[in-house]
Amino acid sequence: CVRIARSLRINGPATREDGSVSRKIEKIVVAVDFSDNSGHAVDMAVDLAKKFGARIDLIHVFEMPVPPVTPYELVLPDNFVTEARESVLKQLDAVKVDVEGRGVEVAAHLGDAPAYVAINELAKELAADLIVMGTRGNTGLKHIVLGSVAERTLRHAECPVLTVK
Repeated sequence: CVRIARSLRINGPATREDGSVSRKIEKIVVAVDFSDNSGHAVDMAVDLAKKFGARIDLIHVFEMPVPPVTPYELVLPDNFVTEARESVLKQLDAVKVDVEGRGVEVAAHLGDAPAYVAINELAKELAADLIVMGTRGNTGLKHIVLGSVAERTLRHAECPVLTVK
């Protein structure tokens, strides 16, 4: 983590002796899906936020791919989506409380699908300096079939994206 943080040494818009340009990191958007890799991304973002005095904005994208009526005429209860959403909000709040406990200013956001759009819209809205997110590292057929939220986020982002495996 320290080696990566040093390579991101961003203390303000300035040109260093070697000619490289640094950028200031004040706002970090962290995509959270509650996976292990997402947890590693949160840890990395907390380290960076502490190092640079930045705030963190967590985002989880709530996707409910289950239709209200299944092809087998099984109707889901009216409160199914509401209860699922409340469960996600509790998990997101637990991550927020954890980050706050580590001494970093943090806010939590619940986005809508598709994930890469919601992540990039929040980053743009907040004028984020960095997006941090986990990646599962799928390759081959699995990558083709499942796609990659991280890859799509990176392709459409207006700020740097740090992926953590």
